[in-house]
Amino acid sequence: MNLSALSDLLAARGLRLLPGSHPVPVELLVQLPDATIARFTARGTTLRLRHYSPDALTSITIAPECGCGDHHPQTGPDRVTLSAFAQPLSEHVLDGELVFGWTGYEAGALRLPDALPHFFTLLPLLEPTRTLVSVA
Repeated sequence: MNLSALSDLLAARGLRLLPGSHPVPVELLVQLPDATIARFTARGTTLRLRHYSPDALTSITIAPECGCGDHHPQTGPDRVTLSAFAQPLSEHVLDGELVFGWTGYEAGALRLPDALPHFFTLLPLLEPTRTLVSVA
């Protein structure tokens, strides 16, 4: 499975795969139906799903390699990412050492198709954000 196929799978479930996602090591940025962001990572022996508010997303401009502007434009493409200051609304973790007996970097070595079941296991744990309505 590649990111394009994953994007189609997520779209069928009302989710949107965002740029900045990577298949190896697995890091997924997914926009949920309520516009919040889920970030799923597989590193070391840990599978982690963090939930962020929609304003946690930012874009950065990637500078060209040489920076001279003679061969490339002065500014490069934009890349969508989470703000360095973004604080998760919630976090859910699968400890691979406890659950699967992993001892080193097994989560980080997972291929995308092998990591996806864990993403879908953790996803229902995220509570939808609630909008507070005040009555005057």
